[in-house]
Amino acid sequence: MEIVLNNLAKTYKTSHTSPEVHAVRDISLNIPSNGIFGIIGKSGAGKSTLVRLVSLLESPDSGTVLYDGQRVDNLTGNALIQRRRCIGMIFQNFNLFSSRTAGQNISYPLEICGTPKAEIDARVMELLEIVDLADRRNVPISTLSGGQKQRIAIARALANSPDILFCDEATSALDPQTTKSILNLIRKIQAQMNLTVVMITHQMEVVRDACSQVAVVHDGSVVEQGAVKDIFLHPKNEVTKEFLANLAPETDTVVSDRDSIVRWSDGGGKYVLRFTNRLTDEPVLSRMARKFDVEFNIRAGGIQELPASRIGTLITDISGKPEEVERAVAYLKAEGIIVEEA
Repeated sequence: MEIVLNNLAKTYKTSHTSPEVHAVRDISLNIPSNGIFGIIGKSGAGKSTLVRLVSLLESPDSGTVLYDGQRVDNLTGNALIQRRRCIGMIFQNFNLFSSRTAGQNISYPLEICGTPKAEIDARVMELLEIVDLADRRNVPISTLSGGQKQRIAIARALANSPDILFCDEATSALDPQTTKSILNLIRKIQAQMNLTVVMITHQMEVVRDACSQVAVVHDGSVVEQGAVKDIFLHPKNEVTKEFLANLAPETDTVVSDRDSIVRWSDGGGKYVLRFTNRLTDEPVLSRMARKFDVEFNIRAGGIQELPASRIGTLITDISGKPEEVERAVAYLKAEGIIVEEA
């Protein structure tokens, strides 16, 4: 299901005396079908309002939302209800019924649609197996861990066989190891069911580990968008660069220079070097120093493991005579390294 947003805008007025809040400002996006698309932004950036508009929970003040070329933001009544039933939603706080068992939580969307009991039972069992909780059907929700609760929430979101799955900060309440397992599950489900998945997050780690494309939202606008690999290699907006500079490690165990940007020096760092795949294993700076009359001092670095590639980042100083530094930088670029001044 391809999603196209054209010039979406949404403004809230919290009171008669306070100014209007422009939560979404003229956003246009193309979210391809059959993939995982990330929308990342800081708190208050407008990403949650944007997903409410895209998922038809709210209507925009202006602009349009199209699903596979059909306008849907103007749907009302039964047409809106039927379209919403083809949308799955996963939330940060699970939103499960504490009075129901795990299986009964999954069955709820099917019950309100009037699905026959035999079909419900079969579908619930199928979904429990997909999320690897087949033995938890009759247990109370209160006995489940956070990761297990989110798996039940994912199963419930899939109950009506949606063609779009929205994940609104779906891993924010989970520890790093559980987050990784949930992201792997979402990737598996997306591939199996050919879903269009939209992930709303403030964590660049989620974008790195799960998404193929991403849009960066700031102050109600999209400030940067593209393939995740390209965003990691060629970040243009300062907000994007800040997200990349503050990537956390993949696990909560030992912090290493893999899967995070580790800074061991607070000062300096004039040049940011970005490189991919084979270059992450090459001693390019040593070769540069031997070839030219310059010295280098690495201030920070790390390697990000994307689903289909590796992206390396080094923050470094290169010192020497200006003409030698210029030649050294030109050499790095000729070797395929992206060089930008911090």
